[in-house]
Amino acid sequence: MQYRLYAPKAIDSIINLPASKSISNRALVINALSGSKETPENLSDCDDTDVMVTALREMPYEINIKAAGTAMRFTTALLSVTEGEEHIITGTDRMKHRPIEVLVNALRNLGADIEYAEEEGFPPLKIRGKKLAGGLLEIPGNVSSQYISALLMIGPRLTNGLTLRLTGDIISRPYIEMTICTMQEFGADVEWTDGSTIRVNAGGYKERAFIIENDWSASSYWYEMAALMNAAGNNAEIALSGLMDGSRQGDSDIRYMFSVLGVKTAFATRKKLVPTNVSLTARKCTLPRFDFDFINQPDLAQTLVVCTALMGIPFRFSGLQTLRIKETDRIAALKKEMKKLGYVLDDSEEGVLSWDGTRCEPDAEPAIDTYEDHRMAMAFAPAAILFPGLIINNPEVVSKSYPKFWEDLEKAGWEVKAK
Repeated sequence: MQYRLYAPKAIDSIINLPASKSISNRALVINALSGSKETPENLSDCDDTDVMVTALREMPYEINIKAAGTAMRFTTALLSVTEGEEHIITGTDRMKHRPIEVLVNALRNLGADIEYAEEEGFPPLKIRGKKLAGGLLEIPGNVSSQYISALLMIGPRLTNGLTLRLTGDIISRPYIEMTICTMQEFGADVEWTDGSTIRVNAGGYKERAFIIENDWSASSYWYEMAALMNAAGNNAEIALSGLMDGSRQGDSDIRYMFSVLGVKTAFATRKKLVPTNVSLTARKCTLPRFDFDFINQPDLAQTLVVCTALMGIPFRFSGLQTLRIKETDRIAALKKEMKKLGYVLDDSEEGVLSWDGTRCEPDAEPAIDTYEDHRMAMAFAPAAILFPGLIINNPEVVSKSYPKFWEDLEKAGWEVKAK
């Protein structure tokens, strides 16, 4: 399937954003560990959360997590402490090539019974759940925060709790903080004891009602639209619903990133941790260059790469080392697809993607490949503001995190034509 996109001359719309996938998946695991039979409210309706809901509800012998990396890592840890259960956990072909050895080794060090069903170091996994003692565990701080979160969440169920020591640099710290905050809301005794050590005391979780907030990551594509509409000389007034000031989501920093690109954020109410409408208005941007370290917000990189280049602003974005092992190699994908639009990016430094203003001849009719990656589709869609008729290949991939993205574009006045 392909979509051909045409942007409106102006945007004046209220968009109801999806619930946070990151919080939904954490809340589902913790809720299951608490023994609750109630489901958290306002769960994300995306693919990644749907596979978690199905797995936890049905608990089949073979659990197919499909392309959901978060679900693969979280469920692996959960199954390890689910006593008396035996399961195979598998996924798509791409999932079978995404490494999981760091998490498996950490769980084995805690006593978990896990075998590789096929290739060493990769899913599928065979897991026999049992009671684990816990104790002290060291893990590199520069691995995926999902490994760290998976281990933390089972901590209250371990006989001796868990002391997790993170060595070296710690990346994606806001996602770790999100996990800790969610655990605490369910009654877990967990805290940082110093800058690199987290202590989780045994004692389990308490059952409670829990409401998921909406997704700041999903807002990033609307910030991008506001900035590019302004750059094209068009008006954009966009309101996004259900976002919180003081959110536990690290990607809420998108409002600060886009403030330097001329997009102003205004909350309808300034009460902390109260869902409200956020209004976006754009003004002229005079930023000569944009340098930023995405070590804490790697999922926002694709949006900023596309937007900043299309605004003609040279950039150097660092902290991108984890982008190589996401749904696709996002650095390679960005280089290839941006070249179709006439922008030559450089990735000669490890974990860095930059653009110095070098241009090339764009494709006569650019068609953006999405590589089974939802964020490639959504980050490039706003580029149609400057490239009318831009084609997005395999647009259905947005179901992984934002199933109604294309519907919301149409609601905002976009033409989305199937090819």
